[in-house]
Amino acid sequence: MERFFAALATRIASASGQPVTFALALVTILAWAVTGPIFAWSDTWQLIINTGTSLVTFLMVFVIQNSQNRDAAAVQAKLDELIRALDRARGEFIGIEHMTDRQIEAIRAALEKEAGHEPGKVGTVDDSVETLLKRR
Repeated sequence: MERFFAALATRIASASGQPVTFALALVTILAWAVTGPIFAWSDTWQLIINTGTSLVTFLMVFVIQNSQNRDAAAVQAKLDELIRALDRARGEFIGIEHMTDRQIEAIRAALEKEAGHEPGKVGTVDDSVETLLKRR
């Protein structure tokens, strides 16, 4: 079941990001709008589009979340492998995605501070952006 859902979620997420899918959604909305006068702008006419969009949105939340979770886990595994493979990398960073937001923020702040003290390294993004802006 898990493999089936993963494959289905991948296909749906991929298809939902295509221009043809957007065009299909746009045509559906235009067709609905054009039929408004035919159905005298009735409550049933409005209920059709509201129900349809609610159902699609509800299901897409699960599909997109599944795809994002798998993508994030794959990227994390690749980063962990890079840390493991590099001699100078610190293995302590493997698995930090399981820490709390506060712990990760503390690590990030310490790394930025550390990077700022290394010769020839910029300490923060702000410094990098200022350097780029001066080049103009």
